[in-house]
Amino acid sequence: MEVIILPTREKANLLAAKLIAKELRAKPHLVLGLATGRTMERLYHLLGDLYRENTLDFSLCRTFNLDEYIGLPPANPYSYRHYMNEHLFHRVNIDLRNTHLPDGMAADLEAACRHYEAMIAECGGIDLQLLGIGADGHIGFNEPLSALRSRTRPKALTPGTIQQNAPLCGGEANMPKRAITMGVGTILEAKHCLMLVTGGSKAKVLAQAVEGPITSMVTASALQLHPHCRVIVDAKAGAELQGKDYYNWIFRNEPEWAEYQELWEE
Repeated sequence: MEVIILPTREKANLLAAKLIAKELRAKPHLVLGLATGRTMERLYHLLGDLYRENTLDFSLCRTFNLDEYIGLPPANPYSYRHYMNEHLFHRVNIDLRNTHLPDGMAADLEAACRHYEAMIAECGGIDLQLLGIGADGHIGFNEPLSALRSRTRPKALTPGTIQQNAPLCGGEANMPKRAITMGVGTILEAKHCLMLVTGGSKAKVLAQAVEGPITSMVTASALQLHPHCRVIVDAKAGAELQGKDYYNWIFRNEPEWAEYQELWEE
């Protein structure tokens, strides 16, 4: 795991966008795993800017989202399909037929989950999985006590997650109580993982996930097992990390980060 701490939220987003763009330029048929939530909105807008500047081509890219609410049709403004269309897919030249989310309206949810796993496998697996982190340390909707080898499945949301996400759904009355999510095991099979975390409210749980014990109570901690995981954070989110000096030294001195040094300055 590599942890990169940048001075501001904007610079953390810029680095994440640059890393995704670099992967897509190197492999136009990139299979990209995507996340939702407030943290991702600015990142997706930056990727849209790169497309409009004619420096990024999504036409051959394929995507798989981490999760989708159960019971919300794609046209519902609170569905993650609607979110992805608004914040990324309609801003770039991606073929919507190559964009995939779990089917939260399926009559047979278990069969839909198996089909989702099969589609990922048919594409050769996910090349780069983008992740955020929930207030309780979850990735996807893998709530506390999710098995670290879990696969795509229906999952009941915790009251804390419902409360956290309710403002994005017009209040708790509209907030679904269940979702389909990629499992922790599914996520760990991605060739590379990129977790983006910003804001002081995530500082404590980020430190638990990155530097604490690997535990199903903080499912993001399973990323410590991944051989190619980068964690990009702003200074506020990284405030409680004990290894800050070492992480900063790596960013300033390792050759792979040389081209991004301008992001270090405030």
